[in-house]
Amino acid sequence: MNTSGDSDTTTVTAEPQEESTVTNRRQRYGQGFLDTISTGWIDRPASVPTPREQASYAAARRAAVSAAFPGRRLVIPAGSLKQRSNDTDYPFRAHSAFSHLTGWGADSEPDSVLVFDPTGDGHDVTLYFRERADRTTPEFYSDASIGEFWIGPRPALDAVATDLGIATDHVDAFEPGEDDLVVDADEDLTRFVSELRLIKDEYEIAQMRLAVEVTAAGFDDIIANLPRIIEHPRGERIVEGVFHQRARSDGNAVGYDTIAASGPHACYLHWTRNDGAVKPGDLILVDAGAEVDSLYTADITRTLPVSGRFTDIQRRIYETVREAADAAFAAARPGVSFRTLHETAMEVLATRTAEWGLLPVTAEEALDADQGGHHRRYMVHGTSHHLGIDVHDCAQARREMYYDGILEPGMVFTIEPGLYFQIDDLTVPEEYRGIGVRIEDDILMTADGPVNLSAGIPRTADEVEAWIAREKPAR
Repeated sequence: MNTSGDSDTTTVTAEPQEESTVTNRRQRYGQGFLDTISTGWIDRPASVPTPREQASYAAARRAAVSAAFPGRRLVIPAGSLKQRSNDTDYPFRAHSAFSHLTGWGADSEPDSVLVFDPTGDGHDVTLYFRERADRTTPEFYSDASIGEFWIGPRPALDAVATDLGIATDHVDAFEPGEDDLVVDADEDLTRFVSELRLIKDEYEIAQMRLAVEVTAAGFDDIIANLPRIIEHPRGERIVEGVFHQRARSDGNAVGYDTIAASGPHACYLHWTRNDGAVKPGDLILVDAGAEVDSLYTADITRTLPVSGRFTDIQRRIYETVREAADAAFAAARPGVSFRTLHETAMEVLATRTAEWGLLPVTAEEALDADQGGHHRRYMVHGTSHHLGIDVHDCAQARREMYYDGILEPGMVFTIEPGLYFQIDDLTVPEEYRGIGVRIEDDILMTADGPVNLSAGIPRTADEVEAWIAREKPAR
């Protein structure tokens, strides 16, 4: 038999292998290798773990999905590896609905599929994935995407079944059906699994607290490295790298591309190029979140004076943004509409920018829903979004459940007003231009009101200055 570099499950035989014409990087395997590769290995121990903490919570979520779609076959794929360049892939991250319903996080397997097969009044649920290959197959040594010689051990079916509390089978046994409802293909199922995440359970809330804790440490790391950041011609990259190190060491990864926006770059809402210098006298806006192994992520923004002290105009803008954030937080309580948070923050920003003479109309006129909006030139984004296993969680929920929905205990969301005065904006005085400020916190709604999960990260201008003085090493 000719054993090519492609994956299959055929037993290795002692036939010599031809050079592959598919890629210059693939080498032939000699006869000695083929004769001996499947022998001389210690037997793998039969290790079956105890169920992980989130298994019972994921089971309750699956029960809710089953009850909502009686008699229908449901398919929730984990997704596949995505090519980065040539024969390299991006790190795998499972679909959020898949992880939410299985409890499988950073250790989930590409190409896995969670299937709800209707039976009686409910469903039989099976997790299909590619089990580790037997060492007598070419897949073991020749497939760089899934072969254990390349990527390390893969889980066994029985171990995952116990770990997650779900029946398992090999992915080759999965057969799609014509009438399957598939996440991201069926609107009703996609919407339901998104809305299912609007209210977090106890496990999810604990993971959110952990993600905020790791993120807070990452911000401390940034400040501790400010001298090195300032010295480098692309200091924004150092900020990004310092935070990434914390996210990887204490979590799984960053939950989204870090925004390290110094000086005028802070006015670009999604500045992720991060190739600029970080100069004393400027502000740097850092929007970053650590994703922990369960895939839950924080989303926090702090705006820091690089020199350690705000100028008078920087402080005026910064404290106005904080005033807007605090007003939105004070307005948040069970029973209040989600849109109220944005409207409350906008009242503050419209009032202040009108007082500064930046608007061509009064604050009241700017706040008119149909004819106003003049102040939105300086803050075009929304004030809040739901947060969880996705940084913009529950994004496929119906508008009446999200933006026009009602705040309930168990919801986790951001409050993140800002003011951004572009470097070339002639509608503002020169001293305002090039200043961008955002303050973003992660909020848990409880029956007693909102809890700021990220309140431990300094927020006021005075606290931020003291934070930098405390954490930044002496030069």
